Amino acid sequence: MTAQQGASAQDAAQQAARSSVAAEIRSGVSGKYKDFYAPRGYWPLWVEGRRIGPQADALLALIDQSDADGLNPRSYDPGDLQQLIDTADREGSPKALARADLALSRAFAELVADMRRPAKGVKIRYLDAELDTKAPGPADIMRAAALAPSLTDYIQTAGWMSPIYMQLRGARAAYLRQWGGLPAVRVPTDVKMRPGGKMPDIAILRHRLGLSDGEAYDKGLVAKVKAFQGDHGLKPDGVAGAMTIAALNEGPGRYDRLLALNLERARLLPGAWTRHVVVDAASARLWYYSKGVLDGTMKVVAGAKESPTPLMAGMIRYATLNPYWNIPSDLVERKVAPKILAGGSLKGMRYEALSDWSANATPLAQSAIDWNAVASGQTELRVRQLPGGSNAMGRIKFMFPNDLGIYLHDTPQRDLFAKADRHFSNGCVRLEDAQRLGRWFFGKIPSTDSDAPEQHEPLPQAVPVYLTYLTAVPTAQGVQFLPDVYDRDGG
Repeated sequence: MTAQQGASAQDAAQQAARSSVAAEIRSGVSGKYKDFYAPRGYWPLWVEGRRIGPQADALLALIDQSDADGLNPRSYDPGDLQQLIDTADREGSPKALARADLALSRAFAELVADMRRPAKGVKIRYLDAELDTKAPGPADIMRAAALAPSLTDYIQTAGWMSPIYMQLRGARAAYLRQWGGLPAVRVPTDVKMRPGGKMPDIAILRHRLGLSDGEAYDKGLVAKVKAFQGDHGLKPDGVAGAMTIAALNEGPGRYDRLLALNLERARLLPGAWTRHVVVDAASARLWYYSKGVLDGTMKVVAGAKESPTPLMAGMIRYATLNPYWNIPSDLVERKVAPKILAGGSLKGMRYEALSDWSANATPLAQSAIDWNAVASGQTELRVRQLPGGSNAMGRIKFMFPNDLGIYLHDTPQRDLFAKADRHFSNGCVRLEDAQRLGRWFFGKIPSTDSDAPEQHEPLPQAVPVYLTYLTAVPTAQGVQFLPDVYDRDGG
């Protein structure tokens, strides 16, 4: 027998063995799990040859770590699962393998459903019913897992969860290892300690940061203070000033609470196998994913403190080329009307006033408007900026219909992307590279040969967008706490 014939015979034997396991699964499966196994001919998911595959070890490891997700590992009976696996591997019988396969599928589906289930009190507005986080059924969970190129990798990376969630989950553990076990002593607040100094208060600072006894503000203390500042959203200058001492005196408990809160926000985001966009208003960044990987990221400009970008999720269904900008009524009152009263013109500012907010609104002559009434807030007037290079929407906007008038759009104000704090908009999201995102949506850069305004181009497939708010974000070094610009963290 040749090597090729031997390999073929071995493959045939393994196929026959798995067919026997499938027959046992068919006789033992019931309920919603039958909806998964029946369409695949009751073929096992966890069996390789006459043994349970390494994907089972990955599941047991994830169960063991599930306390990081706010879950109880014992809820998934890891001891019983291990016993079933050991029995199946030892006996190799179709019946034992089938019992283990079914038990692993049940434990896996329950774990995934529990990890995906959002906590009460963490709210996001869903604009489309299809995005609401209803608990997925066992059959849906298992089908998604079976489609993954590698079930082991899918489990190890928790591919059903957002990569942001998993990175933050790991960052939380790293943060607690780094800062959670240090002495909870209070650092004096009435002094400013600097590198090179030497005083009794420095000894307290050293003790708080887990360094050796002494009163010297040496290089080791500078490095530790810088690390603490970097992780807590402070300028890493190595100086223990008022803000740094205040953060130290908060203690690790408050920051662990913030990490837990942000994990719950990230739990609402889909896994990378779902093609989608995430906008984080706190860090003013955007990410887009598909086929299990991060396809790209970019800076954005998010809402200012007085006009925050909301937490919402919707379906981006079309792009608008050469858009108008419908100026918010409060800006018309505070910005546009005073300019007109000072001698400006709508035409000179490339604005036009309209009779109402309907699709059939007609233009109004500037002279026909009581601008004093508009400026005083007695009259609400619709004003829009005409398309063009200076239009606040830029050349394109991406629409997910909502009654708040929130969307993603291009912008001519490129200088804002160089700023560390990018909270300047009226709630909408300005894109650093709208053309690149458009290419990802359409497979090409959307363009038009016409200067006609408001040309709508439907996406080949609607794409979910999630507007979230993460004041604790994973970094290459661990985690960073960001300013709570919108006061949503509860103090």
